[in-house]
Amino acid sequence: MSGFGLDHLPYGIFSVGGDRPRVGVRFEDAVIDLASATSRLELDRPSLNAVMSLGPEAWRELRAEVTELAEGSDTPAYSIDEVDLHLPFEVADYVDFYSSLEHATNVGRIFRPDQEPLLPNWRHLPVGYHGRAGTVVASGTPIVRPSGQLKSPHDDSPSHGPSRRLDIEAELGFVVGAGSRLGEPVPAAALGDHVFGVVGLNDWSARDIQAWEYVPLGPFLGKSFATSISHWVTPLAALDAAWVDLPGQDPRPLDYLDPDHARGLDIDVEVVLNGEVVSRPAYSSMYWGPAQMLAHLTVNGASLRTGDLFGSGTISGAGRDQRGSFLELSWGGKEPFALDVWPGGRTFLEDGDEVLLRYSAPGTGGGRITLGEVAGRIEPPRP
Repeated sequence: MSGFGLDHLPYGIFSVGGDRPRVGVRFEDAVIDLASATSRLELDRPSLNAVMSLGPEAWRELRAEVTELAEGSDTPAYSIDEVDLHLPFEVADYVDFYSSLEHATNVGRIFRPDQEPLLPNWRHLPVGYHGRAGTVVASGTPIVRPSGQLKSPHDDSPSHGPSRRLDIEAELGFVVGAGSRLGEPVPAAALGDHVFGVVGLNDWSARDIQAWEYVPLGPFLGKSFATSISHWVTPLAALDAAWVDLPGQDPRPLDYLDPDHARGLDIDVEVVLNGEVVSRPAYSSMYWGPAQMLAHLTVNGASLRTGDLFGSGTISGAGRDQRGSFLELSWGGKEPFALDVWPGGRTFLEDGDEVLLRYSAPGTGGGRITLGEVAGRIEPPRP
């Protein structure tokens, strides 16, 4: 099976032969043409934003209609091989979190070996930063090696040049459909009222640019050059069977983070470098859940907009083969990984490298669904 059965039915934007982009649904190895199959005007658009803005009741009605279409024999559809896929939605704002205890601990140990790995606030709130919505790109978009200011601890002054420590971050992204009013926090219990679905996400990172710039205000140019997402948006309803308890939170978070009801998702990830699987992180190991991230994102009254995207942060587990970034896999570049595949091993990304993130989760039909892949190939820096 493809992982795209009746219990999945993810949404995306497609075109055929250069015609107009429009909303489609992946069913097995076909793309259902929703613009032709229904009379809904919001489906004859080059993004999902119009349908996402309608809210949860409309989402439920559309999913029921799509299921009937997928079961029909005369539904207009195209083979997945004959369509072009596009960025699925217009990104309004982009926020990235830092929700894996193992990732945060590993990073702390790499950069602060003589100190506590976690900063004092980490177990009390989902730490995050605001990214750049305009550089969120669809899977398959080439990633040009970024340039910026660089300064190693041994240099007297900074220099300008291409990043030499280009990295990935294997993440899950949550796509906001229904917005909220400015000044009104969104409770954690309202996740399903606002989040339309999930995408695979790779938050490409230039670690050397980031290391020089991030004090005192955090990530900036080391992150903002590109973030890749999958072509397919998996509806939140397709993940009904994937919800699991979080591993545990100590100390107990504040009440607005709803620790009694916060949950995680049983989603497995594979990190593939040049055709070889180098890591298998599990999203179920994350410390902070998506509902808590949403609650914290809005607790100050910040409003949600259709097309907002918030990322989970790097997904990493306890084992070395579960680390979701090359920074961790190579322990800051000091311990090359995948020695049995490449002589001498690997540390950070080289020009020509191809990275693929694959995702799967339990489906409501008893099997597993396959979420959209995220692919990217590294191109040399441009003058």
